[in-house]
Amino acid sequence: MSPARPDPGEALVEAAGDAFEDGRFEDALARAEEALRASPRSVAALQYRAAALAELGRAEDAREAYEAALAVGKDDLDLLLGAADFHVNGGGEDDGDRARVERGLELARRGARLARKAGEAALVGEFAWLEGAGLSQLGESRAALEKLAEAEAALPDAIEVKVEQGFALYELCRFDEARAALLRAEALDPDEPWTQHHLGLVAERQGAPDEARRRFARARRLDPEGFPEPIALSPRAFDEAVEAALASIPEQVRRYLSNVAITVEDLPADDDLRASDPPLSPAILGLFRGAPYGQKVSMDPWSHLPSAIVLFQKNLERFARSRDELIEEIGVTLVHEVGHFLGLDEDELWARGLD
Repeated sequence: MSPARPDPGEALVEAAGDAFEDGRFEDALARAEEALRASPRSVAALQYRAAALAELGRAEDAREAYEAALAVGKDDLDLLLGAADFHVNGGGEDDGDRARVERGLELARRGARLARKAGEAALVGEFAWLEGAGLSQLGESRAALEKLAEAEAALPDAIEVKVEQGFALYELCRFDEARAALLRAEALDPDEPWTQHHLGLVAERQGAPDEARRRFARARRLDPEGFPEPIALSPRAFDEAVEAALASIPEQVRRYLSNVAITVEDLPADDDLRASDPPLSPAILGLFRGAPYGQKVSMDPWSHLPSAIVLFQKNLERFARSRDELIEEIGVTLVHEVGHFLGLDEDELWARGLD
């Protein structure tokens, strides 16, 4: 009997995997595509192709590749984990971000069910972390904390879980708890830039500006591309940008704003954030205070106040990556808050592209 001939597709998949692990993503893509010519339904080759496209920044191609892979291996745990991670954490920034994250949550939940059935406790934890991260991105911080507690039980030393917990607690204005979670993450890896950045945000909220500056600077040193120096405008330049944004609003809308104060503050006050349940995010870019136009005073904590729109300069500057983007976002935020003044809720603003 002659020896079995090696499967060329399997060798190419292995070569794709080696190239991917070495960070040679163009080579990984080429080897994965060769493998697919030999074995078109190879789940591993399909996954490496999708993952390589993602690493190369080809987000739309990667989305299509992951869907093609899932059509073949919809119950493959490694594939589900990679696809969920891509959609939750690395799917690119575009108008479909919410739909992208929701797809990631769907995949994470399917993976968690299958991992439980297979008795794969560590994978259950990985999927719980991804679900928690996705829920955080959608603003569902309380639900995120529940999934992250599940993830921590399975992965007690996973720094990414503790960082995500710190972020969710920060979003809920539970700043002492957020700091404690982030310090646990720092103890595991003091060079994780997201930990340093979030510790800076917490220090800023807790009235420790020197620590905040030190933490932000450390995050920038560790990851200059991810945490660039914020764009900063002088108070006068910022006010001029607000005035220009106001002037660009159509006159038929602007006339309703004659009795609405438009002001600029550095950061939202704790009272502003905690007046809602759940609290507003400390990273909000703007806020409308008062009763919407044409509505009577209600039980809303701001409805008895004179109507006002507030823009938060530090949050806006931190959000933008360039001066032009900052100027644009000042206008977008102003229009968003005008929408609240006119009685539109968040879902209606999102439907109009004003979120």
